[in-house]
Amino acid sequence: MANTYPRIDLTRGTGPQGHRARMRARVLNTGASTLADYEILEMLLFAGVPRKDTKPLAKGLIGHFGSLVEVFRAPTQALRAAGLKDDAIRVLRLPGVAAERLASSEQRERPTLSNWEQLVTYLDQALEGGIPGQFRLLYLDNRNRLLADETAPDADTPSERNRAIAIRALALHATALIGFYVRPTERPADLSQAARQLDFAMRPLSITLHDVLVTGNGPPSSLHQEGLL
Repeated sequence: MANTYPRIDLTRGTGPQGHRARMRARVLNTGASTLADYEILEMLLFAGVPRKDTKPLAKGLIGHFGSLVEVFRAPTQALRAAGLKDDAIRVLRLPGVAAERLASSEQRERPTLSNWEQLVTYLDQALEGGIPGQFRLLYLDNRNRLLADETAPDADTPSERNRAIAIRALALHATALIGFYVRPTERPADLSQAARQLDFAMRPLSITLHDVLVTGNGPPSSLHQEGLL
């Protein structure tokens, strides 16, 4: 009969390696968001300090520099003076690089439209596939970041359309809207009336209609700037 051996549970080991296995298992089981700041730093240091308990080092670094973020921002010489070797310092540079790239990716996917220049730049790209007569809506969050760019819902009446817009805005957790017409055929007075109705419908929901733009062959015009909204 072949010999059988009990399975060893590494997470129950003692010393630094057993502790590291338990920390890794905790992240897998409960998620990294459950970690304290010093524990995040402790785990990052696993890669740069392979055979040592990194918990005291992580707590000491946060105590010395004041916070996890300040540890990441600390100059190389300051980290060396605090006792870190270059391998560990290189590891601590990675979160900052990752954060910058994530922010850059988010900015591309969710551009901020908080001023006229940013809005016009966005519309220059968005209008490439625009259909004449189309009314589109930009749904924004509380930082004026774009949540969605969608054609206004179809409806039989303006009130039904505004209700559908409100439902969509609430679903997206939008706090503001910008509308724009793509080469409309309606008169400015009709566009102004529709914009005012939309503005009135959004107010009880604390959703701000920043502006409604009219686009043509030249630069877009603003109903708000022209006093029509």
